[in-house]
Amino acid sequence: MTDFLTDVETLRRNARQHIDSGPITSAYGADRARVVAVLNEALATELVCVLRYKRHHYMAEGINSAPIAAEFLQHAVEEQGHADLIAARIVQLQGEPDFDPATLVDRSHAEYQEGTTLEDMLREDLVAERVAIASYAEMISWLGDGDVTTRRMLEDILAVEEEHADDLLTFLREMGAVLADGR
Repeated sequence: MTDFLTDVETLRRNARQHIDSGPITSAYGADRARVVAVLNEALATELVCVLRYKRHHYMAEGINSAPIAAEFLQHAVEEQGHADLIAARIVQLQGEPDFDPATLVDRSHAEYQEGTTLEDMLREDLVAERVAIASYAEMISWLGDGDVTTRRMLEDILAVEEEHADDLLTFLREMGAVLADGR
């Protein structure tokens, strides 16, 4: 039999206490209210990114725009998936996901920049992905072992955001739009 840090009888007894807290047990080590607030900022960021990518998908034009428009749509779908994961986690933590459109942009870490050309759109999306990457890395570090489930969800999302940034950079390079001055 495996030795646990806590004996089985104590684990069972503790599990019966505060049963209305669902998955939140005494082992949860983070500030739940603060985690929900941070996740609501991440939710707003993802939703703003969905809207920006959808706009870019429909507004992309030009002879070489089809694969980029398709990429914008794929990113929009993936960002919506991230928003859904985050909203579900907020509910698991007994919080309320904030979908209020009136405050969405203010709560988002990423800006909603439309861009007028395909190159502008790619750049704005790349900037937004870089903001998301930095934000998620900070959140992951902040959570540490206090909320492993949320941390792991954010790590998975971070990996996709890094992939998005790489995709966008590839398109910019193919367009010859990445300049040495970092524009």
